[in-house]
Amino acid sequence: MKQSLYFYDLETSGFNPAEQRIMQFAGQRLDFDLRPIGDPFNTLLKMTDDILPDPYAIMLTGITPQKTIQKGINEAEFLKIFSTEISVPGTVFVGFNTVRFDDEFMRYLHYRNFYDPYEWQWLDGRGKWDLLDVARMTRALRPEGIKWPVENGKNVNRLVSLTKANHISHDGAHDALSDVMASIDLARLLQAKQPKLFSYLLNVMGNKKQVAELVGAGNPFVYTSGKYPSENEKTTVVAKLADHPKRGGALVFDLRFDPKDYASLSVAELITAWRRDRHDEQPRLPAKSLLYNRCPAIAPLGVLNADSQKRIDLNIDKIQANYQALKSLQEPFSKNILLALEQMDAEQEKEQKIRPQEVDDMLYQGFFADADKQLIAKVRQATPDGLKNLDLKFSDSRLDLLLPLYKARNFRQTLSPEEVELWEKFRVRRLLGGNENSRMSRFFKELETISSGPGLGSEQNYLLEELKLYGESILPVESY
Repeated sequence: MKQSLYFYDLETSGFNPAEQRIMQFAGQRLDFDLRPIGDPFNTLLKMTDDILPDPYAIMLTGITPQKTIQKGINEAEFLKIFSTEISVPGTVFVGFNTVRFDDEFMRYLHYRNFYDPYEWQWLDGRGKWDLLDVARMTRALRPEGIKWPVENGKNVNRLVSLTKANHISHDGAHDALSDVMASIDLARLLQAKQPKLFSYLLNVMGNKKQVAELVGAGNPFVYTSGKYPSENEKTTVVAKLADHPKRGGALVFDLRFDPKDYASLSVAELITAWRRDRHDEQPRLPAKSLLYNRCPAIAPLGVLNADSQKRIDLNIDKIQANYQALKSLQEPFSKNILLALEQMDAEQEKEQKIRPQEVDDMLYQGFFADADKQLIAKVRQATPDGLKNLDLKFSDSRLDLLLPLYKARNFRQTLSPEEVELWEKFRVRRLLGGNENSRMSRFFKELETISSGPGLGSEQNYLLEELKLYGESILPVESY
């Protein structure tokens, strides 16, 4: 099966993928030589009247809810196009920081619209890749031929900074299509200046089997991650501590540090050290999760030449000494690390059970059963009128809760009077629940905070007025 790259980007109404929504989707398909296949795709997605955007996100993108309603398509319409024309077999989805941000929004989009949240990125030769860590590792190991931005004395790798430093056209930053085209041009620059590293990362990062083999071999390897300091170009050398107990990956130890300083800590002390911020006086535990399906930027130790060791301030002799110490301590140390992780996970699960959740938030509460998947297909295949007569017996209660929301958000005209009443009651709970701490109250308070700030121009004032009008237009009638 011949694969292609699909560069894509989103503009969203906020930063929480369960709470907020995709407002713009844009993408362009390319072959592995980064030559375009077909025309770019660009669309707005309609906001629905149960969602209040984060005003700060709108001030950044300039996309108002009104604009999406006037010019956009609904989520169900978009996913029909996406599933048949974009997410075709062999598609490898690529973007700049998409693995950590955009992919999450896409999973929640699929989930609440009766599509499998994961298959679009792995089934039938599909995959994913992320340009951000490619840029970071290139800067750390093979920076020649590329200009690397420094802002306020700090090395930065933001897309808009990289494009500006390298004179790449990027006139509409925070417009999805402009960001897609800028990402493609940045990928071409990285490929042209450092073709060996680019090709290696393209073939390895998204290949879970190759990632697992390199990590599982037990030898030290180079790892670039946003969790590591900028002064070391986000890059260090790590070795595997243990298999991750739940998430298809490993726990790795940063070999810049002497494991003897941590191996004697109790489980409680490990938890305390793990939770420290990198800016705390006492050091944070130098261990982290490396997940095989998150496109980690890793490479064998042999890629470290003398220049790159100096650039990332790495003493290879110290690395080897710490590695030998880790091997001698690995069994008891990894046992305590896993106990610490288990306890932290249990505390997090307890907090989630205490905190009230809406069905939109419940993506990660398990996979859908095969029998439910057959019924899910019937939902998305149904015509708007056909949805009225669906009588489905789901085994997963989330689907019973999602179905009326799916109908109301995408096919409002098909709702019966009783369903309209239920929808309005849902909007009252969602937007007004919590009184002074309700979503609606917080929304208008944020508008006031922004409007009282200094230096607002005509465009910012226009956006604030549009947001105020939108909030007022979707204010529910509390009598429901």
